[in-house]
Amino acid sequence: MASAVPEVEEAEDYSFLPIIHDIIKCMDKDSPDVLQELNKLKTKIQEAREQIAAMPGVDMSPALQESKLRMLREQVQTKNQLLQKYKSLCMFDIPKPS
Repeated sequence: MASAVPEVEEAEDYSFLPIIHDIIKCMDKDSPDVLQELNKLKTKIQEAREQIAAMPGVDMSPALQESKLRMLREQVQTKNQLLQKYKSLCMFDIPKPS
């Protein structure tokens, strides 16, 4: 079963603290760069909103998400049990040369 989850090409940092710190520093110095820093923060917040909106499962209700999570956990448990069963059959043992 193929998944439609988009892969993240690179890890993106959505920490707003450095930008907020820069805004506060600009305000302390009465720098004209405050508007530029505020625009950076606004852009970063908008990017985060778009990223959240694109996440799979956001459109599902919490009850539906929990139901799907429960189903997936049961599938993992079943597959782990099958894997342990097949491992115990010793089919994967490599015969030793005589």
